[in-house]
Amino acid sequence: MKYSIKAGATDKINSDCIAVVVWNKGSLSEEAQLADKVSNKGISKIVRSEDFTGTLGQTQLIYNPIGLKSKRLLLVGGGESKQLDAKNTTRMLTAALSAVFASNAASVHFAIASLQVKDETPAWICQRLAQEAETASYRYNATKSKKSKAVSANLISVSPAKGARRKSLEEAFKSGSAIGAGINRARHLGNLPGNVCTPSYLADEATAIGNQHGSMTVKILGEKQMNRLKMGSLLSVSAGSAEEAKLIVMEYRGAKADSKPHVLVGKGVTFDTGGISLKGGAGMDEMKFDMCGAASVIGAMATVAQLKLPINIVGLVGAVENMPSSTATKPGDIVTSMAGKTIEVLNTDAEGRLVLCDVLTYAERYKPRSVIDIATLTGAAVATFGSVVTAMLSNDEKLAKSLIDCGQNSLDRVWQLPLWEEYQPLLNSNFADIANIGGPRAGTITAACFLSRFAEKFKWAHLDIAGSAWHSGARKGATGRPVALLVEYLSQQKA
Repeated sequence: MKYSIKAGATDKINSDCIAVVVWNKGSLSEEAQLADKVSNKGISKIVRSEDFTGTLGQTQLIYNPIGLKSKRLLLVGGGESKQLDAKNTTRMLTAALSAVFASNAASVHFAIASLQVKDETPAWICQRLAQEAETASYRYNATKSKKSKAVSANLISVSPAKGARRKSLEEAFKSGSAIGAGINRARHLGNLPGNVCTPSYLADEATAIGNQHGSMTVKILGEKQMNRLKMGSLLSVSAGSAEEAKLIVMEYRGAKADSKPHVLVGKGVTFDTGGISLKGGAGMDEMKFDMCGAASVIGAMATVAQLKLPINIVGLVGAVENMPSSTATKPGDIVTSMAGKTIEVLNTDAEGRLVLCDVLTYAERYKPRSVIDIATLTGAAVATFGSVVTAMLSNDEKLAKSLIDCGQNSLDRVWQLPLWEEYQPLLNSNFADIANIGGPRAGTITAACFLSRFAEKFKWAHLDIAGSAWHSGARKGATGRPVALLVEYLSQQKA
């Protein structure tokens, strides 16, 4: 999709569709007022009829509008306030894009130069518009014989706000487009079935990204190499599967070689049966989404390479399949992690932490400035937060605060849970250094407590995306979260 800045009066813009804002109770934006004037009060008549009231996100498409060069006029409801916040602005833009993409318009111009967003700049509006345009245009076709029709619109333009620098708006478009593409990449990987998106498939995807960007190198470690590294915990998860586990290492260099990197760690369980602790059959198909943490790391790494961020970043993905078989790890088995800690596997369905703990230990070699792991880890996170926010725990309050702020800025929010010492004894084992589950209570917290024992040498945060990574039901599909949050955080870091 292409983006551009196009100056000019509303009635002079030549586009397949032009969008203007109408506020609640019929108050018109400056651009809508001009369209109303040249159309012989056409918009005012619609408002007086109460067919269109300006409710936030309401849309109405008018074909061949009088007095305009554009073939279509889209009225977009802005709601009560004429100074929207970021969240409601996004709702309005998303509604407008959905209406345009449902039509056959090949181009759309947003006549929103007068739009003001609380605490945000005109550049932010362009970035958000591009990001939402990319994600709204996503269609899943990979495994369909009859493909969904791609959206017709391939050109989006915006009227520049008074005093806004064209270059900053154009850069914002590039940024938003790259973030949206990263989100879509993560969604696509998550939506692929488990018989397609295997650990080897994820490794190939990461390798392809590395080949596209000279600033990134990718290496793939197989089970023999991980065995030499003594990653007994991670390998215990893949023990029952015919699919070979992979450790995917993506190293992006945007700064000097001696600049310590930030590290992203993704859980990549490409299908999770629960292993010997077999899950119930209902809804098990959704366990193809158990690699969404890995997908978000791969999507974020592709985005930062495209944006050429001036820092060093490492993306690590532990990719495995968790299957029951005669070689699978059993409840009660004891495995030894790369860190040398022994783990009693009380439940093989608590496998994500067994993967992540060895990858976190591997991350130590980079002497990282920060480490963020992303994982669809616990049902308790779903029960607590639903799909609205991501659960976050951290051993560093400054890092936690930064992620909370970045979540607000990116509209990809997190909420912090306590990582208190009082929860650690729940992981005690009579037969090993640590058990892999902590009982029926505080499941999200005890899972993070487990991981914290392997993250003692660096600043670390854990994002449990079990509720936010995908939708069920009629909207079933991966969300691509938290790519936007990760890119926002990394964009704020300095070498």
